Amino acid sequence: MPRRREVPVRKVVPDSKYNSELVSRFVNCIMRDGKKSIALSIIYDAFDIVEKRTKEPPLTILEKAFNNVKPKVEVKSRRVGGSTYQVPTEIIPARKVALTIRWILSFAAKRSEKSMSRKLAGELMDAAEERGGAIKKRDDTHKMAEANKAFAHYRW
Repeated sequence: MPRRREVPVRKVVPDSKYNSELVSRFVNCIMRDGKKSIALSIIYDAFDIVEKRTKEPPLTILEKAFNNVKPKVEVKSRRVGGSTYQVPTEIIPARKVALTIRWILSFAAKRSEKSMSRKLAGELMDAAEERGGAIKKRDDTHKMAEANKAFAHYRW
């Protein structure tokens, strides 16, 4: 958080194949060491797998998965009078998307399939059907916020 001025929000250029900023953000998060072509091939292969298995357009599956995984509230630590409280707070939309991408990619990487594109396709299909690791993480986050609802008055 800068003290002097607001940080400008960078505009994400949509990807060339699907013309979607969401896919482009997904590619940028999966990319390692600047190897964007490898990240693109992983994403596009995963979308091909999703399309073969579900017989639906992959963008609809991606949007359905994102809407299912997006958290509404999270807990943040607040120190009040020597005690630390987990205070439930609303999440801004940009952070919702960032958390969703992070959770889907991290739980896809932990899956047992052969390649990352298969892992990602499996996690996206699971998230679209309200199951999988990313959905469990969202539910755990919501449960934590619900359990600490008594400390909501410490929000500021």
